[in-house]
Amino acid sequence: MLSVAPGNHSKTLSARRWAAWFVAPCICLMLALAGMLGPQMVSQATAADLINIEADETSRIVRIGLNKSIIVRLPVAARDVLVSGPKTVDAVVRSARTVYLMGLAVGQTNVFFFDKDGRQILSLDVAVERDTQILRQTLKRLIPGSTIRIESMNDSIILTGSVASAQQSRMAKDIAARFIAPSDGITDADHASAARVVNMLTIVGKDQVMLKVTVAEMQRTVLKQLGVDLDAALDIGSTVLNLASINPFTLANGVLSGTQADISTSFGGNTVGAVIRALERNGLLRTLAEPTLTAVSGETANFLAGGEFPIPVGADDDGISIEFKPFGVGLGFTPIVLTEGRINLKVSTEVSELTTEGFSLGAANTNASITIPGLRVRRANTTVEIPSGGSLVMAGLIQESTKQNLNGVPGIKDVPVLGTLFRSRDYESEETELVVIITPYIVEPVGRDQLTTLDKQFNTATDRQTILFGRLNKVYGVNGGDNPDGTYHGSVGFIVE
Repeated sequence: MLSVAPGNHSKTLSARRWAAWFVAPCICLMLALAGMLGPQMVSQATAADLINIEADETSRIVRIGLNKSIIVRLPVAARDVLVSGPKTVDAVVRSARTVYLMGLAVGQTNVFFFDKDGRQILSLDVAVERDTQILRQTLKRLIPGSTIRIESMNDSIILTGSVASAQQSRMAKDIAARFIAPSDGITDADHASAARVVNMLTIVGKDQVMLKVTVAEMQRTVLKQLGVDLDAALDIGSTVLNLASINPFTLANGVLSGTQADISTSFGGNTVGAVIRALERNGLLRTLAEPTLTAVSGETANFLAGGEFPIPVGADDDGISIEFKPFGVGLGFTPIVLTEGRINLKVSTEVSELTTEGFSLGAANTNASITIPGLRVRRANTTVEIPSGGSLVMAGLIQESTKQNLNGVPGIKDVPVLGTLFRSRDYESEETELVVIITPYIVEPVGRDQLTTLDKQFNTATDRQTILFGRLNKVYGVNGGDNPDGTYHGSVGFIVE
């Protein structure tokens, strides 16, 4: 028998009354929430985790989410439960007819149920996969308007369906990769997580991007040469002494065409001559290309205005193998259309030219040799994000080089004023600047009737027009009535001057 003191009894009663006053409203609130949710939601939540086995059913395929569990209710009482892969699935016997199966690791295994007589009741083929319900809801919320289906296969996720742009496709893959990534922070395993996501999403509308590019390059060259060559023949008694001072030029491939003055004098049978060579050259080179390329979003387009030159890459018994290398004005770009008309653009441009600064290959013990030219290259690579119709300027690609040599007789060439007669001077300066202007546009295809060609309505000039007016083609204007298709302003036609 349990006895309770009067003081303690009053405290116990007051605690019970306080608990009743607090718990009762909570129970009413829970019942009200259950009424708001309705029986349908509760049944869906429990039905997904409950499997009822029929009396005549002997096998079934079951899928369990990773770190999730299901309830299996048997038609008859079971005595033994056998799990072939206990590291993948764990079985907890709640009662003779109720068993809990918990997914511990991604994989596949079997679960067998036996009655008290050792007869097999049920065989379950269990596949433990990642539960993609949360991922499906996340993608639906973050990428509205898309149709993404998610399938789980072992420890990988397959994304199928369609999205509106390539950016949404990449976003869906990144979210799925983070879904299966480890939770202990960013590690090298994140790359393996991205590899376990198979992205089979298709883009509903592939936009086309037209890229208008202007490549302009200016080169300025200054070359100066000044040299004096002396030649003297002196008679000293019966001895004749010949002196010659030849100062070579070492820049710009040696002596160039310039001004040359010969001076000579004789006295007493002695002769002294001098050859003065002087040259000054200013050069200006302009390179301009305006290519226009069109590519589908996500694809790469290339352009080259130049040529290719052969170089030997190897030799065998039958001869020398030749490979061609391109040079000129090259352009490559990969556009990706983002949302709201913005374009992610990866651009690579290059301007190259052949130079004489190459090298020669010659075989031993033979006079045969192969001269391979060199390439002077200006190259730029960048990735930007700009709106359709916006322009990008890649400037500042400036190169300056200055070369200067003094050749002459040691000692004498350093004498002020007089040393000029015993030395030659080479001076060469080169300045190069490259500017690239890039403008992408999101374009749509046009009809064939809206286009025209350069030779549309081209007419050859008659003999009278060719002989009397020196024309090679017919010239017509807007008032001639025979004009090309499209909208033109001013005089049009093929005019050769």
